[in-house]
Order: sequence, then structure tokens, then C-alpha cells
Amino acid sequence: MKSALPKVLHPVAGKPILGHILEAVRHLGAERLVVVVGPDQDQIARYAGTFEASVAIQDPPLGTGHAAKSALPALEGFSGDVLVLYGDNPLLTDAALGKLLVARDGGAALALMGFRPADASAYGRLVLSADGDLDRVVEARDATAEQKRIDYVNAGGFLLDATVLRALLNEITNDNAQREYYLTDIVAGARRRHLRCVAVEVPAEDVLGVNSRAELAGVEQIMQRRLRERAMENGATLTDPQTVWLSYDTQLGRDVVVGPNVVFGPKVRVADNVRINAFCHFEECTIGEGSTIGPYARLRPGAQIGRDVHIGNFVEVKKAVIEDGAKANHLSYIGDARVGAGSNIGAGTITCNYDGFDKHFTDIGRDVFIGSNSALVAPVKINDGAYVAAGSVITKDVEGDALAVERSEQRQVGQWAAKFRARKRAEKAAKGKSKE
Repeated sequence: MKSALPKVLHPVAGKPILGHILEAVRHLGAERLVVVVGPDQDQIARYAGTFEASVAIQDPPLGTGHAAKSALPALEGFSGDVLVLYGDNPLLTDAALGKLLVARDGGAALALMGFRPADASAYGRLVLSADGDLDRVVEARDATAEQKRIDYVNAGGFLLDATVLRALLNEITNDNAQREYYLTDIVAGARRRHLRCVAVEVPAEDVLGVNSRAELAGVEQIMQRRLRERAMENGATLTDPQTVWLSYDTQLGRDVVVGPNVVFGPKVRVADNVRINAFCHFEECTIGEGSTIGPYARLRPGAQIGRDVHIGNFVEVKKAVIEDGAKANHLSYIGDARVGAGSNIGAGTITCNYDGFDKHFTDIGRDVFIGSNSALVAPVKINDGAYVAAGSVITKDVEGDALAVERSEQRQVGQWAAKFRARKRAEKAAKGKSKE
């Protein structure tokens, strides 16, 4: 990845790769989660802790079988089934993992996920017996010419009894081309014990791994397609789906209409009947029913938009509550504030919330009218029903139903413009003659 960030912490749809996998396993009802990491991978260990997962350290790294064996101390006293997965498969689905559960319920001692990629050259081949069960897995470097013609390959997911797993991991050796302990060798060990092994086929995209920035982008595209399809199936309209980018947890209500080139960051909830126009950007915010947002609006963390609110073009809202029916239709910044129900924020209005050290709050009451190009210097309160005249800089609280005006007196000098133009024309003409 050529990155200071560990591979499995790179985000897909706003969530780290590892998070997608842990969430999928937790959704199955796993009693314990164990994440195997290499030495000095504290970032991964801390993230795993957010899922209440145990962390096992593989030091030194001696292959996938050795990695699985490193997890055994964390499974002390556990007697159920163990699911072993790679840490870089963020597209795993409930359906794919469910096939493993079905195979175990059907009598298989060991179930493994397989798939058929467009190019099988780099993958371990699944060698099946005459009855269709799994006989063994042959890694690509150890495969014969005949075995390399097999297009059914190992996807990396194993499900088997914990007691059996412990016994099989203790038997594997590193007698292979890479001098590593292969997890796939447990299949041969299980067969020697006359245990039934099966491979369940899953879609190739479900088990795509990430080993480069290009592969990360490819996985992101698939995830976005899935999220868009889910949003539309649940009743949202995406007028140009390919240009809408969603996060793993984006919630869109029914009859929401989303225009082109809209980006949803994490923790965004949109209620029913909202219209989102083109080129908006949202993160960690909520939008109430019937509101209209954009185009070119930005809702930052903490923005809470009420019902039937209008947030127009080039309006930015941060850590502010915009109550029902309020409007900020263009060119405004509202940060660390409350805008009361029915209030109107004129073009060019800003809440001056930051003094270089601290953030301060602006409280705008109900049915307030803020004239265009006004600056509200926090902390300040504009009480219900007040008017702020256009172009004002408000530094003191405004009483309810009052008019606040803060402007210097307008002066007018008669004929000044005509005299100015005449003087400038004369100067220009004089300069032209001097050049001749």
C-alpha cells in the first residue's frame, strides 16, 4: 500500500477494511473475536479493541497456519466452531458466510469457501474427490501443471470445530516451496483423520482481497454499487447513481431524492421526503422530513436540520440546530448555533463563532429575520421575532421583535463621480501627448 496506515485500516465506504469483516462476523453471533496481528501493529490492536476483540501477536510471521495457531491461546476453553478469515476481505456478505454454516450443519467437519476468479494463477487450487468433497488444497507455487488448470480456488474462509482445529494446526509443517506453515494444509490433515471436508462456492467479488491502492479502489466501487442498490431498493431515488457516494451507515428515508455528485460521509441520517440537490457534501449530520438541501451545500459534524428546512447553495452548517421551517437559502456560514423555527438567514450571513482560541454560541430565536451580509459575533442572542438589518455587525444581544441596525452613516458628495472621471481622462490624455 506504500502507506503509514496499516492495510486493514484503510477505509472502504468510510469504515476500515477490518471493521467490515469484524462486523460481518459479529452479525453471525460470534461469542469471541480474535484478531491476529504482527509485532508493532498497535494501531490495528487498538481498532480491534473497539469491537471488544482479543488480540494475538504473530511474531515472527511464518505463514497463515502459524497465524491461526497464534490465536489459539485466546480460544482457551472455547469448544464451539471457529471461523478463520483473512483480514483484507471487506466485501464478505452474510450469504457467503451463511453457506459455511449450512455446510457444517449438513455434516461437514470442515467447510471452506471457494470461488472462480477470472485469473486463478496466484491462488491455491481446490482438489475435489470423486464424490465432490474437498480432498486437499494445493498452493499455487506447489501445484503441478495439471493442478494449475483447476479454476476453482481457495477463498480463505474456514469453519470447523475448535478441538479439531487445535489438533490439525499442531500437525502442519513448513515442508513447501515458501517454507511457511500453510493454513490450507489442515484440509489434508482432516482427510487423514477421515473427516468430511467440503468447499462452498461464493461469488468472486465477495472474497476480493486488497493489496494495493488500485485494488482498494476496485473494492470501493463494488461496495458503492451495493450501497446504492440497497438505498434504491429501500425507497430512495438516486437520479445519477454512479455519482452518488455513500458510507457504510448512510440512512436514507423513503421518497428521498438525491441529485448528482452528492457525497455522504459517515453518520448521516436523512428522513423521508427530503430533496438533496447536486454537489452537496454531508458528514455526521441529520436532515429532517421534507427539507430541501443544496445545490452545493455542506453539512458538517453536528448539523441537525429540522423539518421543512431550506439550506441552499453555498451554505455551510456546522454543529448547529436549524429548527423546523427555517431557511438559509444562499452563501452563509452557520456554526455553533441555533436557528429557531421559521427564521430566515439572508445571503452572506456568518456566525462569527471562533476567536482564535475558543468556539462561542449564537442563539437565533423563532421567526427572526437576518438581513443579507450580516455578521453575528458570538456569543450573542437574537431573540424571537427580531430583525437584523442588512450589512450589520451584531455584537450585543437583540431584544425580541426589535430592529438591530449597525452601520456607519451613509454620506453623499454631489457630482464627485463626474469630476473624478473628468480628471482621470485629462491625466490620461496628458500622458499620451508626452509620449509623442
